[in-house]
Amino acid sequence: MDPEAKRTENTGAHAPLLGGYRDDSDGDVSVGMYDRPLPCCGCGIGWCSFIFGFLCPPLWYVGTILFYAEYYRRDPRERAGLAACGIAALVCSVAIAITLIILLACGKL
Repeated sequence: MDPEAKRTENTGAHAPLLGGYRDDSDGDVSVGMYDRPLPCCGCGIGWCSFIFGFLCPPLWYVGTILFYAEYYRRDPRERAGLAACGIAALVCSVAIAITLIILLACGKL
């Protein structure tokens, strides 16, 4: 029997398909762990720290600390925002270091 015939043979909602997977296309959507909204207006702590970090850059460092503390293990949707905070903190640190080096070289500090 060819694979396509096997696939069409099991058309029930909970019938196994090839590879041991089930077809749950009966329209029943279960509420999962990640269906709840993220904190901080639905953006998540990471993205809020990133956005408000433009007003108060130490928030980028807070997001970076949360990233390295693996805060995203609670909710993987937080990972991108916390990583963005880490990148922003790195860029900010490099900009501050370059500014200080230039000021020290010119003798203005």
